[in-house]
Amino acid sequence: MRREFFIAVGFSIIVILAGYLILPPIYYPIHSLVSVFLAIIGFIGIRDAFQTRRAILRNFPVLGNFRYLLEMIRPEINQYFIESNTDGRPFHRNDRSVVYQRAKKQLDSLPFGTQLDVNEIGYEWLNHSIMPKHFGLDKMRVTIGGPDCKQPYSASMLNISAMSYGSLSKNAIQALNGGAQKGNFAHNTGEGSISDHHLKHGGDLIWQIGTGYFGCRTSDGKFNPETFKERSQLTQVKMIELKISQGAKPGHGGILPGKKVTEEIAKIRDVPVGQTVNSPPGHSAFSTPEELLQFIKQMRDLSGGKPVGFKLCLGRRREFMSICKAMVKTGIKPDFIAVDGGEGGTGAAPMEFSDRLGQPGIDSLIFVDNALRGFDLRKDIRVIASGKVVTGFGIVKRLALGADLCYAARSMMMALGCIQALRCNANDCPTGVATTNPYLVAGLVVTNKIDRVFNYHKETLESAAHMIGAMGIEDPHNLRPWQVFRRVGHAEIRNFSELYPQVEVGQFLKGDIPDLFKFSYNASHPETFNTSV
Repeated sequence: MRREFFIAVGFSIIVILAGYLILPPIYYPIHSLVSVFLAIIGFIGIRDAFQTRRAILRNFPVLGNFRYLLEMIRPEINQYFIESNTDGRPFHRNDRSVVYQRAKKQLDSLPFGTQLDVNEIGYEWLNHSIMPKHFGLDKMRVTIGGPDCKQPYSASMLNISAMSYGSLSKNAIQALNGGAQKGNFAHNTGEGSISDHHLKHGGDLIWQIGTGYFGCRTSDGKFNPETFKERSQLTQVKMIELKISQGAKPGHGGILPGKKVTEEIAKIRDVPVGQTVNSPPGHSAFSTPEELLQFIKQMRDLSGGKPVGFKLCLGRRREFMSICKAMVKTGIKPDFIAVDGGEGGTGAAPMEFSDRLGQPGIDSLIFVDNALRGFDLRKDIRVIASGKVVTGFGIVKRLALGADLCYAARSMMMALGCIQALRCNANDCPTGVATTNPYLVAGLVVTNKIDRVFNYHKETLESAAHMIGAMGIEDPHNLRPWQVFRRVGHAEIRNFSELYPQVEVGQFLKGDIPDLFKFSYNASHPETFNTSV
């Protein structure tokens, strides 16, 4: 659109000059008015095309202004980007505006008090203390690395979730990584592997390995230890994450069309140029719980002892129980487990998979935390919560319910300027975030967006720290489920310890299995995921 605008400007100049040469003097006043109008439009468009703050205006000079004019009349209400209760009903809050305001360092306070209906069933909150505390962001960090880890990593409690280069533009990847470097937090590469754009600004990386083993695969799509060893020992790579499944499309592989496999993508992913690449739904490197843990051990050894963990969207609970039993049997433990909710996002997924497969994030987080506690594994394994993490409250809630730290994806995209045009899968994202179209990508100015990613991360983490301090807590690691409340009826309130009773440490090892866990416990086996045995 930028190119078309400049063509129109050139044509307008020709029309203006030709008019004065061709038209009789009697028409000069009218022609002058038209010329002034075109000059004003041209000035606005040139200003839009060369400014660096708004990608929409850079990509769509003049026309992009109508979006902001309409926004002045009626602020945008985001129907898709909201934190939900576990029963699926949304809170009515414009979280996207919160992200934008924080990213741009605008005033994010609100007049006239609470904007939510506190009497609505499902409303959640934290209780403050008469003796509030104050602490800095230095306490909003956690060390990841179990007994077998030789290079533990000090991670922020808010990090960038997995989004691959190719799904996001090169400028978006650079801006995210630059923001991570500036704010001292981590950037997950997504399963598309490590590109030069991930490395350009020096931000800490979590290298995600998916079922396609991109970046560390053989010619027939199997895991390649040699290339994995080489890339995993890059200084910027701080952790390795094995992706078993993601919330938006658990159990579903992907297809990378041959026309998208450019020389650059082929080099990054270790695939042939121009050939369609299929990501299988499951891994070929393991098929049992014990083999999964052996694979994690292998990756930890090859990386030089860096933290290695896995990410999953919780499905059959007995399968996760099988992994826990295998940990107890073999003594091999991941350094972290990332728990994604079924409500997690992606650029493209089958609608039924996105809506109807995978347990919601909060339910999954609570189950994983309890399972690890029951087998006395929790002390050595950090838990990362993912799935629509947006606000400081969202972070505090997840920390209280069992997480050690959080991932955020779509809110980081919002910080880049994403307006949720829902064109991610069509490759024509108007803001240049989720597209490889060079004309649209050019609209996203990396230096400007680095600051916005940094601002959003810092202010959201500060918000979480302030809320924890207001609760009278001096250390975020002391948060507990009973400190989060939910209205479950018009005259009935429960805390999360009452809604989801917490398992005692080592309770399963003593043979004391609560009714809620008996079926999955009895149906699980460390030697197999096959639930028929």
